[in-house]
Amino acid sequence: MKNAREQYELSKNIKPINYLKANATQIALELKASGLAMVITQDGEATMVVQSVAAYDRMQETLALLKMLAQSQQAVSLGRTVTSADAFSQLRERRRLA
Repeated sequence: MKNAREQYELSKNIKPINYLKANATQIALELKASGLAMVITQDGEATMVVQSVAAYDRMQETLALLKMLAQSQQAVSLGRTVTSADAFSQLRERRRLA
């Protein structure tokens, strides 16, 4: 259950901005290796989350899939559906395969 682990770890992985400034290279290596994120504070308030590019990409892919799922559910609830035969027929027409 990685999401629960990440949330737990995130709440334990909070550092001030000065720590980020002084240890940027080490932080980058650790976050890349762990896939986790770090909360950075400024004047005692959380101001940013730092994570590896790979972790960010995974998060964006997950969000895109969730958005597509929500859009699909909405289309079904509005009756905007077609049969699989019609869908494949439309694809063949668009690709000029028919």
